[in-house]
Amino acid sequence: QVQPVESGGDSVETGGSLKLSCVVDGFNAFSMNSMAWFRQAPGKEREGVAAIDIDRGTKYISSVKGRFTVSLDKAKETLYLQMNNLQPEDTARYICAASHIRIPTLESNAYRNWGQGTQVTVSS
Repeated sequence: QVQPVESGGDSVETGGSLKLSCVVDGFNAFSMNSMAWFRQAPGKEREGVAAIDIDRGTKYISSVKGRFTVSLDKAKETLYLQMNNLQPEDTARYICAASHIRIPTLESNAYRNWGQGTQVTVSS
């Protein structure tokens, strides 16, 4: 079974940086091909933030382009999200997910394996 486990969430001030990690036990064994970070703030719908496939293709939501960088260490079965210049609107629970689909997509219905999430809070 593929089980993502996130870490790295914290409380930071506006303009700060954080790096999230997601260890995906079984990523290679179960032939997963792509992963993504989603986020959900209280009272809001879950939204896709950044996705990457095993060929290093990436996709980002427009509001994080130039600030966030997604990367994948396939050997370590670990997904990362480097977040710079954080803003209060980035406050949310960040959740990683894995998929067999071979393209980076921010569509949540493409993903079947989800973690529990890690909380990021940005204060003004």
